[in-house]
Parts: sequence; C-alpha cells; structure tokens
Amino acid sequence: MADFNKVLEPGDYKNGELNVVIEIPTGSNHKIEWDREHACFMLDRVEPMAFAKPCNYGFIPQTIDEDGDELDVLMITDQPLTTGIWMQARILGYMKFVDDGEVDDKIICVPADDRNNGDCYQKLEDLPKRTLDQIEYHFNHYKDMKKPGSTKVEGFFGVEEAKEVIEKAIKRWNDK
Repeated sequence: MADFNKVLEPGDYKNGELNVVIEIPTGSNHKIEWDREHACFMLDRVEPMAFAKPCNYGFIPQTIDEDGDELDVLMITDQPLTTGIWMQARILGYMKFVDDGEVDDKIICVPADDRNNGDCYQKLEDLPKRTLDQIEYHFNHYKDMKKPGSTKVEGFFGVEEAKEVIEKAIKRWNDK
C-alpha cells in the first residue's frame, strides 16, 4: 500500500475539488484510522452498532486539522465505499465539530463525477435535510455510551467556509 500523504496532494480545493482517502464505509461500526507513522490503516476500536457511520468517512492527504490528524471528510454516496480507495470529491461545505474540547471539523463532499445522481449535489442545501440531520445526530451522540456530552456539532457551513478550513489544514501540514 502506498503512503497516501506522499503520493497524493489535497487536490484543487480552490476550484471545489479534493482528493479523499476513504477510511470507514457507510454503515460500519469499525473505527478504522489512517496511521500516518506506519503508512497503513489500523482498526482503532469497534463501536456499538447503534453508532455505525451514517456516511463514508475519510481524510484529505497532506492536511492537518487542529486535532493533529489529517482533515476529516464525510463522503456522501448511495453505497458504502471501500477502505483504502481514493477518489476525487466535490466540496459541499463543512460541519464545525468539537470532540472532547478539540476542534475536529469535517469537510462534507460527494463524488466529483456522480452520474447516478446527475451531479445534482453542488452545495449543502442540495442534500436532503434528513441526511444532515442524521449526520448531526450521529456526531452529537456516538460517544454517549463511553463519555456522554463530549461531542458537539456547532453547525454546518458552505463551500467558501470549507475552503478556508482546508487552506488552514494544508498550511499546518506544510509548516510541520
């Protein structure tokens, strides 16, 4: 397996597209994480099934979020994606998120070329409201059995705000 942070760049985020590596498929309760030190995926833990992921979960290579990990992505697709694939994605916005007091924002994306949906998702408002409601509920509660109240979704923001978050994460990577 290749080291994604060496073979992929973040992508053309200024024009709304990213390179995204998938860690966790939709519906999985396995917390799979990219281990930067070993350049491979690891199973960090198994969550209760009640808290399976409502969408695919991944990261943007060559970025570092405020929590010290690569910047996270919530990838909206009709079917689960496979751990370890990478894809080009269209930025829809981002979810401002705090996990145990640390900023842990999530960029919300769809495939850059989604012929099944006719590329109809161009901004957050194009997604079904129920999709964002489920994502918000999941992230507000997925740690309730271990540490209730330790996570908080602070809102959803658009494409331009997401680009600012991405730009800062790229700068952190370049400054490390």
